[in-house]
Amino acid sequence: MRLLIERVLVNATADTSGLYSQAIKSNGLLFISGQVGIDKNGELIGHDIATQTNQVMKNLKATLKAAGCTFDDVIKISVFLVNLDDRPKFHEVRKKYFTEGQPASTLLVVKSLANKDYLVEVEAVAQLPT
Repeated sequence: MRLLIERVLVNATADTSGLYSQAIKSNGLLFISGQVGIDKNGELIGHDIATQTNQVMKNLKATLKAAGCTFDDVIKISVFLVNLDDRPKFHEVRKKYFTEGQPASTLLVVKSLANKDYLVEVEAVAQLPT
């Protein structure tokens, strides 16, 4: 049985140039590709964890909205940090967006991300509204 999938296009985030989908709807779930601290023009916003995390959350919010979801619908996030010492500041910003409850979460510390200036990346899974 083939799964039905629908690609979600998000005008408020950077163009992926066909390299991957910004998000996919499948079987009542929304799978959001990893978001980094760049704006819709592809420009890095900030060189500190708090500023980049805020931009990551703005990108997640735009993607959720494009699929008819909010942060309340997020059931799982995966967080990639390049420095474990950034964890407290990341969580400070995260709390401003996830206010009604906390999704299941995995945090990984990695050597680097796709660009040497990226400090954080977050991917998410959300439950689509019925």
